[in-house]
Amino acid sequence: MRITLIHPPVFLNVHAMTALRPALPLGLAYVAGSLRAAGHEVSLIDAVAEAPDRVTRDDLDPRIFRLGLSPEEISARVGKDCDAIGLTNMWSFSWPLVRRIVKRLKADHPELPLVCGGEHFSGLPEFSMSQAPIDVIVRGEGEEAAVEVFAALEKGRRTFEDIQGVVYHEGGTLEGRPVRTPDRTRRRELDEIPWPAWDLFDVKAYDEHDLVAGLHAGNTIPILATRGCPYQCTYCSNPGMWTTRWYARNPAKVVDEIEYYVRRYQARNFPFQDLTAILKKDWIVAFCEELLRRNLRITWQFPSGTRCEVIDDEVARLLRLTGGRSLAFAPESGSERTRKLIRKQMKEESLMDAVRASVRHDLNITSFTVIGFPHDTKEDLRETTRLARRLAAAGIDDIAIGFFFPIPNTRLFDELLERGRVDLSDRFLLTPIFANDERCEEENNYCDHLTAKQLTSWKYRILLNFYLVSVLTHPWRVFSLLWNVLRGRETRKMETFLIELKRKGWIWIRSKLGLEGVPARNSGAEASAT
Repeated sequence: MRITLIHPPVFLNVHAMTALRPALPLGLAYVAGSLRAAGHEVSLIDAVAEAPDRVTRDDLDPRIFRLGLSPEEISARVGKDCDAIGLTNMWSFSWPLVRRIVKRLKADHPELPLVCGGEHFSGLPEFSMSQAPIDVIVRGEGEEAAVEVFAALEKGRRTFEDIQGVVYHEGGTLEGRPVRTPDRTRRRELDEIPWPAWDLFDVKAYDEHDLVAGLHAGNTIPILATRGCPYQCTYCSNPGMWTTRWYARNPAKVVDEIEYYVRRYQARNFPFQDLTAILKKDWIVAFCEELLRRNLRITWQFPSGTRCEVIDDEVARLLRLTGGRSLAFAPESGSERTRKLIRKQMKEESLMDAVRASVRHDLNITSFTVIGFPHDTKEDLRETTRLARRLAAAGIDDIAIGFFFPIPNTRLFDELLERGRVDLSDRFLLTPIFANDERCEEENNYCDHLTAKQLTSWKYRILLNFYLVSVLTHPWRVFSLLWNVLRGRETRKMETFLIELKRKGWIWIRSKLGLEGVPARNSGAEASAT
């Protein structure tokens, strides 16, 4: 079967105070690899890589820009010999844009079955089907279900009652009601999953336009060493997407994959996109020892955050020796009360022990903080401010502060939905894009005890406390920061943010001059709220 997979364009927010950027889509690459291993002929339309410097203001909101091809251009690129289309969507804030793409694809190619997957579709399958002409949605871990769905489509089937983990239309027509099959059992033998099909992607285009997750430290390819997370944080979609099962690959096989990418793509930088990579000490030690044995001179990092409990002097030393220089911890709040309410199972002293070990071995550390949880009070934010000062004095490099936003398919979202505080309008779905803005707007405030203006004030109070203590206790970092920014070198999150700030300013200037949509070298600002 000839299958065309689509990586849609992304929304950008040039006002976001964050260094997050769009990057190679690892999930779609895994699905492509599995489909090809099953004997299908797979092609790709990557709306980002095919127009990596085209930034256009979107009609949905004057503050939002689109990076990549338009829906019309994407549809026009679908070949006449295509038998079926697969489309991914990670974040629900992109749904208004992806919905336009789906409608255009069906209008232009009504005979082609359209299969969708990714975090958004897994969380809101029936909702998505009610708003766009999608034939079938794959929920959760996608490789096995996608292979089974496309095999059924190749036989002419349009119903999938015998395939676990999908949603399809009763009777096989778009007019039929959505039917959800039972959840698919998670895969435990991760090493049996075919590697991502990166040869279908323009890896070089992402590298040249600085479209990478985490720090850009050479040609970059993302890696996944583990899947799932055993914790049940109320703000996280993991329990609904992956369940609470954590499975790890064989460390040696992960290094096999890295070594292949070093040879095949001359890759030097590997951001791990695991939900919780460092969970078992014996695994991370074995992984590092395998890297040392092969003498691979690479950089690898955990930009999305990881657990702190097993980071001690031994692990931190191994991370440093093997190029694992950058990682993030996510305490979310300095308030023990808040952490209990959001089911964040982390003790402050465990965090501080990990921070001290990391600083001793010269690792780059960022702390992720969220303010404005529904139950947050001034006292909770005072505790967060206190923790920020403590982390700065201990020597971590950066702190990232975002305003809380409810993610569909999470416990907090369901609670707010029941209370009538959220809906599934386009306006609400865009909320994550503004979570890292300079200020919180009242329409994006879900805190019961603090106004948006108060949350904004607390954000800057925490930032000021952190960076003032950081400068006073580690003054030499200011000079290295400025020197690296001038050279365009990224060794810490603040440097990435300042480098991206220059690019975002260029996007804003071009929009004011009416030059939107005209190619501009290296205009890849971040996709906010990733």
